[in-house]
Amino acid sequence: MAEVTAGAAALAAGVEGSAAAAPEVRLEHLRPREIDAAIKACPTLYMPIGTVEWHGLHNIVGLDAVKAHHLCVRAAQMGGGLVAPALFGGVGGLDEPHTFIMEPENDIHSVLLRSWLDRLCREAVRQGFKAIIILTGHYGAAQQMVVRGTAVQAGRALGIPVLGTPEYILALDAGYMGDHAAWGETSLMVHLDPTSVDLTRLGEPPHKGVGGRDPREATAEDGRRIAEVIIGRLARVGAAMPKWDEATLEAFLRAEEAIVNRQVSLAASHKQVWAGWRNLGAGALRTYGSLLAEGRFEEVRKLAEGL
Repeated sequence: MAEVTAGAAALAAGVEGSAAAAPEVRLEHLRPREIDAAIKACPTLYMPIGTVEWHGLHNIVGLDAVKAHHLCVRAAQMGGGLVAPALFGGVGGLDEPHTFIMEPENDIHSVLLRSWLDRLCREAVRQGFKAIIILTGHYGAAQQMVVRGTAVQAGRALGIPVLGTPEYILALDAGYMGDHAAWGETSLMVHLDPTSVDLTRLGEPPHKGVGGRDPREATAEDGRRIAEVIIGRLARVGAAMPKWDEATLEAFLRAEEAIVNRQVSLAASHKQVWAGWRNLGAGALRTYGSLLAEGRFEEVRKLAEGL
């Protein structure tokens, strides 16, 4: 873990210090031969997704997808692979102004997002990619289950590793539990995209449409610390995925399947879509990010039992 954090810190310093230090990994900005060379070096495609949604008076409405895109770009720059254009669309969204709700908030039987992600995965394979990471910066309960479940199904259908996860679950052990436009998300954006945040617009609490610790406490340093963990783990997984053998792929898919199946089952039995996260604060999935990065998939599978 120390090497990953140090690597992420070096990348961040390089990106901030010199544009030439970081390779161009955004798919839409590359020419055909550049794409071919990148796929040959590391055939992993990152797919950042989010939505257009109110994120307080201090944040941009595209925060979720913009955040995921920044994280994916830096991970690809560190570990290899390319990053698809961000998808602005998902399941749910707050009942607040300037929010585009494409599917109902608690609809785990999504039609639009599931079919779109499935098609994107199939196209990625057709283009030569051998591993896919779908990173969602928007994470209502249904959104998380749809993304992880669709990733598992696509992985089995295509015979390649497909990871579908929100970014915060990769950094639970770094003290980031996920929030909405609060300290965590705002800190990440102050670090990743500082011009997108204006804390002077916040005013006094309660802050409309903000869920979590007071965003006035957000700092670039907190954002950097959380981002380094997420980026380092994404880069490590993204670099390894195309090299997995069949046994490793199966262990990975079983682990991801166990998590989403448990969440769906708990949502059904408790008649509450967030039931699968009831023990998150008590430490369930706390080690998910580190275990995933280390390829310890049997231990990941066992984590599902604690949800």
